[in-house]
Amino acid sequence: MARVLVLGGAGFIGYHLAARLAEDGHALTLVDDHSRGRADAALAALRARPGVRFVEADLTAPGALDALPRAWDQVFMLAAVVGVRNVERDPARVLRTNTLALQAVLDWLPAAGETLFFSSTSEVYAGSVALGLAPVPTPEDVPLAVADAGAPRAAYAVSKIQGEAAVIQAGRARGLRCVIGRYHNVYGPRMGVDHVIPELALRTARREDPFRLYGAAQRRAFCHVGDAVEATLRLVATEGAWGRVVNIGNDTEETVIEDLARLVLRRAGHRPSIERVPAPAGSPERRCPDLTRLRALTGFAPKVPLETGLAETVDWYRAWAAGEGAGR
Repeated sequence: MARVLVLGGAGFIGYHLAARLAEDGHALTLVDDHSRGRADAALAALRARPGVRFVEADLTAPGALDALPRAWDQVFMLAAVVGVRNVERDPARVLRTNTLALQAVLDWLPAAGETLFFSSTSEVYAGSVALGLAPVPTPEDVPLAVADAGAPRAAYAVSKIQGEAAVIQAGRARGLRCVIGRYHNVYGPRMGVDHVIPELALRTARREDPFRLYGAAQRRAFCHVGDAVEATLRLVATEGAWGRVVNIGNDTEETVIEDLARLVLRRAGHRPSIERVPAPAGSPERRCPDLTRLRALTGFAPKVPLETGLAETVDWYRAWAAGEGAGR
């Protein structure tokens, strides 16, 4: 039984990771500031499980972690402001929160044998791909570039590039064992509403007609959260991954957004007319990870087909919209 700390444990990937760790019988502490909201039956059930402790804390506040023990086997740093709408609404908050929260964690960790996992993102590749410096599918060793530091959407990528650098340098300077995972388009139940799949699911539940489809010709490679959690746990347990940056995603089912929307509509039994409109500014035309490194290190292979994962996710959002999400 490992002693595990999940920072951002009430978030999307954080919750699913914590649920898996609790199921596996580990001693688990979750830290979160409840910025995603409190009315959540799934989180309440997780918090009620034996061996699970929940601490409400804002990681940007001085001394936020001082009351916690410092002896851990694994620490997962997943706390961050995410979501395109959040980033575009207040990019300065994204930069401040994501940078300060990570620095507080790095300053607090004792580097006494624990393994730190830092959650990064495929957004770090956006500038490089846009400038023609990186191919798609994209491997980890391409140069990272910011095409326009003043663009609101760039704030999230900048915060994660800075975060990666901070983790790598802390590892070198202090002997901190660390792994950086760059998540690519992870989806599943309970991921909030500011992402393409839940947005499509909720608009379908409202029976929108005509059905606006933004960036219909764009391509994405979506990864079910169960697969992302499995890859994350394998990386943390693999000595060869320590000190490395590794893509996490699914490269087997790259999908055109219009095909994705049709799968969502079919699952919901909705047949509207499609109105194709341009993608939001700054949205990449194509995104897909190169998983060569992940496979070589861990033997990981995605298991959840897109159609199966979408069915689960669409059904969850339909139930959520009729229940907990009805007033939102």
